[in-house]
Amino acid sequence: MTETLIAVAHGTRSPSGRRQIEDLARAVARRRPGLDVRLCYVDVQEPKVPDVVAAARSNGENAVVVPLLLSCGYHVRVDIAEAVAGTGFPVAGPLGPDPILLDSMARNLPDADAVVLAAAGSSDPLWRADVENVAARLSAEIGYTSGSGPRVADVVARLRQDGARTVSVAAYLLADGLFYRSLHSSGADSVTPPLCHDAAVVDLILRRFDQASTGARLTTLAGAL
Repeated sequence: MTETLIAVAHGTRSPSGRRQIEDLARAVARRRPGLDVRLCYVDVQEPKVPDVVAAARSNGENAVVVPLLLSCGYHVRVDIAEAVAGTGFPVAGPLGPDPILLDSMARNLPDADAVVLAAAGSSDPLWRADVENVAARLSAEIGYTSGSGPRVADVVARLRQDGARTVSVAAYLLADGLFYRSLHSSGADSVTPPLCHDAAVVDLILRRFDQASTGARLTTLAGAL
């Protein structure tokens, strides 16, 4: 039976961000011929994840849901969980935190006196814990592009006041959009590219798919014994 990877992105109004996520999904499909990759969203864009999951279930497909999200926040624990409830479809872990993402940001960071990790803000405690963990491993200050918490521009300004002559922003964002573009007006000297541009993210998505798929098969086998 053909396997289906239901890739769930957040969604954006940015045309370039939409193209980047679509290109990422196509790259996953090219990397593994025969895998049916379907892209859906939790917000802003169509199709929404409940509709794609329902269609796969009605067709009797063997599907695995892979969140194209960087942490196990509300969208994973609530939106996606509710969409797959009762389907038996396994849900992979989110893309982050993962060493691949850290390596990607680190490779693209020029030498600087200070680094700010920029992430989309959230009140979800699991999200914030994940971001703090990434910042600690990257040894960076934390600034947010939205929601609660210090704004990236404010963190950059404080670092300048403290004596940093050069400040780089490590963008913990998967694709272009309003949040990402705001980083270029934060006062920093450089901003790393969206993570979707790194080819290693394609391998990360497939690794998440394989882990969830293998776990589901082992669970089914154990139940049959």
